[in-house]
Amino acid sequence: MLTAIIDYESGNLHSAQKAFERMAREVDGGEVVVTSDADVVARADRLVLPGDGAFPACAAELRGHKGIYDAMVEAVEQKGRPFLGICVGMQLMATTGHEYEETSGLGWIAGDVRKIEPADKALKVPHMGWNDLVIDHPHALLDGIESGDHTYFVHSYQFHVATPAERLAHVDYGGDVTAIIGRDTMVGMQFHPEKSQDIGLRMIGNFLKWAP
Repeated sequence: MLTAIIDYESGNLHSAQKAFERMAREVDGGEVVVTSDADVVARADRLVLPGDGAFPACAAELRGHKGIYDAMVEAVEQKGRPFLGICVGMQLMATTGHEYEETSGLGWIAGDVRKIEPADKALKVPHMGWNDLVIDHPHALLDGIESGDHTYFVHSYQFHVATPAERLAHVDYGGDVTAIIGRDTMVGMQFHPEKSQDIGLRMIGNFLKWAP
């Protein structure tokens, strides 16, 4: 079993790699590699797409690595390989991003990514720090996770899902903010599981065991 964390020059992947490697050992989840090799992406059993920065820049970097991009899309869309997007990697699953300019996403989860606008103007943007999850729909990724468990966020833009059933969990930050999305073999987390202590590690382990 091989899990590929896709490196398309979108940020430091060291902490994510360490967290996935740790949980792979704990749940017998196989090998974890960070890769920019399209052949490795093509043969991986599971794919993880991180992302730090602005939506347009991350989208351009991902599409600019054409071999990786094509291998990832084929693996997810045609082969049904389990996929996890993290932070901007989750946002890229959307139909369209509206950060600085309108940018097409992967279109895997229908919806738009727009700036967070808390109803309470005292709340700062970016949304940064710990927040309590509210689970909207059960999912294998959430095995052992309950509403009230908290995870670590750093973001200024949020995913507005078009289909409510595809929002698996949210948090309250002056209004509902999507935390987890998913359908079929695809899931995404707005927060950083690798920085979310035991709760985040539990979800990483769940992803590594997931057999959709």
